[in-house]
Amino acid sequence: MKHYYTDNTDLISEPVVFQYDYRGHILNFTSDHGVFSKAMIDYGSRVLLDAIAVDETKKTLLDVGCGYGTFGVCLKTVYPWLKMEMVDVNDRALNLCRNNAEANNIQDVAIYKSYIYDNVEKSFDLIVSNPPIRAGKEVVHQILEKAYDHLNIDGELWIVIQKKQGAPSAKSKMNEVFGNCEVVKKDKGYYILKSKKE
Repeated sequence: MKHYYTDNTDLISEPVVFQYDYRGHILNFTSDHGVFSKAMIDYGSRVLLDAIAVDETKKTLLDVGCGYGTFGVCLKTVYPWLKMEMVDVNDRALNLCRNNAEANNIQDVAIYKSYIYDNVEKSFDLIVSNPPIRAGKEVVHQILEKAYDHLNIDGELWIVIQKKQGAPSAKSKMNEVFGNCEVVKKDKGYYILKSKKE
């Protein structure tokens, strides 16, 4: 069985179109089979989007496991000065992400294929991720650990993860790597975790 964190270009295509109101902006998304949360923006991602605050000292953002573009499209719309890169391992997700960026007039964004940080060359002020839990704890912890090397000083890693799917373990790992981890918000079992590179 194929999962959303693998290459899914050969799956049947039955696109789903929906809208999402993010802080007063009506955004248009197209999703499809073989990507995470096909029919709507998942609850965890919405909790993170509601919790995150970006000030103007933060200029660059990396979305790891971008899927069809939820974080990137929403955050670039509200914080237009951000220079943004979005990566995923799933070609279908990347194609949808490019289409969704274009549909919402998102510019100055790089969308490309990368297994976690393998093809990421820069460092960033912000890294956001809704990690692919089904890919396993090792993959999730790689996203957390290697974020450190791709953050600038004072850069922040923002993660959403369910308590029952490993939030305490993720918090412990982020504390280990960064020396700090704040629980920004809890909502229906979802934890928003933030670590800062000091």
